[in-house]
Amino acid sequence: MPLAPWRSPLARALHRNRSLVYARYAQLATVRTDGRPANRTVVFRGFLEPTQQLKFITDRRSEKIGQILAQPWGELCWYFPNTREQFRLSGALTLVQADCANPDFAKARQIQWQDLSGAARAQFAWPDPGQPRAEAKLFELPPLDPLQPSPNFCLLLLDPHQVDHLELRGEPQNRCRYQYQPATAEWATESVNP
Repeated sequence: MPLAPWRSPLARALHRNRSLVYARYAQLATVRTDGRPANRTVVFRGFLEPTQQLKFITDRRSEKIGQILAQPWGELCWYFPNTREQFRLSGALTLVQADCANPDFAKARQIQWQDLSGAARAQFAWPDPGQPRAEAKLFELPPLDPLQPSPNFCLLLLDPHQVDHLELRGEPQNRCRYQYQPATAEWATESVNP
């Protein structure tokens, strides 16, 4: 599968902002079951090769799981401070849980779990997110198995259908929109006004 045309500008932005640990953080918006928006910060974990899907992780006990299952679309907004660029990636969300029947997704989930630090893995055994604060001792756990993902661990994939790239440097600024064309399985690229 050839790379989408927006992958090179995004890779360049990631590279040029690599000194900033928070440049891997982006905001993911979904829709609550009552129709209201929900937004949170997620950590970019790379691409699911050879696809265009972006990888994130989440806890199956979190509120966003119900949102994604009810309405599997989201939009990621990602700002890179060093290069003053914004990417908005809109598309379908896929939740890869412990019972995933797709062997490629299940393998990707397993690999992602193994790539986590022990401290990151531990969060998936903490008391349920969003519930009243539990006793401190319930957060003090022995290390989790680095080979066997917690049942609470989910891989979240974003498959972009539209990407909007805005470069805030320059007069005038530059903005490009990429739109996936399902009929041809290709991407259309259009320069638009900032």
